[in-house]
Amino acid sequence: MTVAAVILAAGFGTRMKSRLPKSLHPLAGRPLIEWSLQAAEGLSDLPPVVVVGHAKEQVQNVLGERVHYCLQKELLGTGHALMQAKELLYQRADHVLVLYSDMPLLRPETLASLTQCLACSTQPQQKPTALSLLTVEREEAQGFGRIVRDKNGAVHKIVEEVDCTPEQLAVRELNPGVYCFNAQWLWQNISLLAPNSNGEYYLTDMVEIAVEQGQPIETFAAAPEETFGINDRSQLAAAAQALRQRINTEHMLSGVTIVDPASTYIDAEVTIGQDSTIYPGTHLQGRTNVGEGCRIGPNSRIVDSAIGDDCRVEYSVIEQAAMERGSEVGPFGHLRPGAHLGEDVHMGNFGEVKNSYLGPGVKMGHFSYIGDATVGENVNIGAGSITCNFDGVSKNRTILGDEVFLGSDTLLVAPVTLGARARTGAGSVVTRDVDEDALVYGVPARRPRPAEQADSCTAAPAQPDTETGEEAAAGQIASQSKKKQE
Repeated sequence: MTVAAVILAAGFGTRMKSRLPKSLHPLAGRPLIEWSLQAAEGLSDLPPVVVVGHAKEQVQNVLGERVHYCLQKELLGTGHALMQAKELLYQRADHVLVLYSDMPLLRPETLASLTQCLACSTQPQQKPTALSLLTVEREEAQGFGRIVRDKNGAVHKIVEEVDCTPEQLAVRELNPGVYCFNAQWLWQNISLLAPNSNGEYYLTDMVEIAVEQGQPIETFAAAPEETFGINDRSQLAAAAQALRQRINTEHMLSGVTIVDPASTYIDAEVTIGQDSTIYPGTHLQGRTNVGEGCRIGPNSRIVDSAIGDDCRVEYSVIEQAAMERGSEVGPFGHLRPGAHLGEDVHMGNFGEVKNSYLGPGVKMGHFSYIGDATVGENVNIGAGSITCNFDGVSKNRTILGDEVFLGSDTLLVAPVTLGARARTGAGSVVTRDVDEDALVYGVPARRPRPAEQADSCTAAPAQPDTETGEEAAAGQIASQSKKKQE
């Protein structure tokens, strides 16, 4: 059995009151149409067909070559939309599944059951079943038509809500408009559709055609939430809430602790490892991967980032960045695109890193900015230290070797390189490269003069009064820097 899925996405979506087509409004990290597409993709080897009309270029730019497209030039109803797919699908599939781009809660399992319902219903030497249709019973009609059955319980017709009598309005079996057709019967009979009073061709009228021909019709009942359609932004928010509950439940059943699911927002593409804990107010967005044993939040936002095992993120924002095992950020840290923290890096209050690598064991306590830099292992970045990476024309790079010690309020004017174990005094402005094991301080930062070094060599450590004024100042700078870091 070959199934071809057709997704109807040509409408204006005027009730959204948006320049963005309804089918492209984001929902849990995916465009709205993507939910329908992923629900249908696994049912057949044939690429799904999307019927486009309004803002077709935008839809095509998002979906690319994953699907085939049919253009509905005039928006003359759902029946007319499906007619556009006839040339593409004729004699290529046994069954044609029709669904909409604005039903994100439909599960793939439900669509599979609908198609199997049609396939299994036909018995030898009987008329082939013309179609199977999804039904739902619920109090909120959402404008859906009513399923009217005959005295034997067979589907007799579908009556649109605007045409219902008071008795029919009381019917709670609804038609959400999802069908699976016998392809041969569909293409032979779809031309029988007649325009309604508004000039549109309704797909629901195919049910009446089948009944008049005495063709069997099957139904499959869906869960009430799955057929929730979206026409405006309030319904979009309601669908987002339902999806959020579904996604969070799946993570919790997989071994993730979510302290307050109602205030935790996790996109559909996010992965989270076992024994991680997600605290309230956290947003995990895009293609974010969180490892095992992590503590994320409260009130943190992570977008398109990779978080290794045993990491901690608290009251912080991380965008297109990476954290390796045991690293931690926050409170109030910010990793911007291109930031990469090695293992066991500590980045504390109000730190910011952009397009930089911080090697294993780096300590960046608070109030510092590192941009366009490569930082070696076990470097200590003093409070208030900054890489001055932009000269007004281009971004320049800073390189810090292993075990460099930056005194508090050090300014590194890029491009500049500090060798392994180099040190700066508090308040230094480093404008030139610094050798390994060297100490620099001042504005601009420089090494002690030869006379200062000679005095330093002859001065007894136990007699501080023999120090020169500059030596005492250098010692005081280093001492203050160390205290600030502690």
